[in-house]
Amino acid sequence: MSAEVKVEDYSLVEVKKKFFAQVGKVIFGNEEPIELVFISLLCGGHTLLHGLPGLGKTKMASTISKALEMDFCRIQFTPDLMPSDITGTDIINEDPDTGRRERKFLPGPIFSNLVLADEINRTPPKTQAALLQAMQEHEVSVGRETYKLQEPFMVLATQNPIELEGTYVLPEAQLDRFMFSVKMFYPSAAVEVEIVKGTTGSGDAKIDAVLSTKDIIALQKIVRDVPISDDVIHYAVKLVQETRGETTTNAKVKEYGSYGASPRASQCLILGAKAKALLAGRCFVNFEDVQAVAKPVLRHRLVLNFRSRADGIDSDAIIDEILKNTPTEV
Repeated sequence: MSAEVKVEDYSLVEVKKKFFAQVGKVIFGNEEPIELVFISLLCGGHTLLHGLPGLGKTKMASTISKALEMDFCRIQFTPDLMPSDITGTDIINEDPDTGRRERKFLPGPIFSNLVLADEINRTPPKTQAALLQAMQEHEVSVGRETYKLQEPFMVLATQNPIELEGTYVLPEAQLDRFMFSVKMFYPSAAVEVEIVKGTTGSGDAKIDAVLSTKDIIALQKIVRDVPISDDVIHYAVKLVQETRGETTTNAKVKEYGSYGASPRASQCLILGAKAKALLAGRCFVNFEDVQAVAKPVLRHRLVLNFRSRADGIDSDAIIDEILKNTPTEV
């Protein structure tokens, strides 16, 4: 551990409880998606939310930003959105007294702590690609200049089902930048009653900040300092190896898989497992922590063939098969 950041300075179990209490004032249900977004942030990652319109994806993002005191910006992705609308652009300023002109960079909405890329699959790949450098290097290049983004930085993207009209498939390189792919579903009747009660009254719930941006940066360092055994690392790598046709021993992967997950998936499995362990009050990582984050880490990184569609097999079914048949012993 570094001298200035220690695990005992934070009770992450208590932080999680307070965080859910604040977000729960506005967002009803969806505990798993909220926790995965929180884990992704603690790992310095980005999250892709899948779900039909009206499930509260945008509201969730803005509420999380308030609970974590993060500078928030929402970008509505549309077919006519340009890359410069995201990153910013150079403008020419003229001094009214001297008439001298100078070039000045006008930052775009990407220069925020939490960026909501709303309906990211509504815009063509050229504009989607404007996020690639920002998500990986936390910087933006415009012309010959490179500008650092403020930390912490996270992209929370929402995506409507790809079958809906007017959407574009996200390129594999873009998908791989997201640490998690999280599915959101219709609420149960009981939860929907709570949603209606909580959103049709006259008052707005006040969200109190649980953490500051400085706290989040400190916690991100703590997550990376969590010790982990070689056995758990080997298990995580083995799971990723099993998604690839060249190295898998799984019959379903060979039958339905076209491409597997990249080494970035192994990194995300380990980081996600570390954060999961800390939120459970443990300073060590076990196999169950890796298994708990396997689906959100892997589901968007598996490319399946046409036969999978014909047989009704999705990536979650493949991951279940891999988890069932991959022993924890190395």
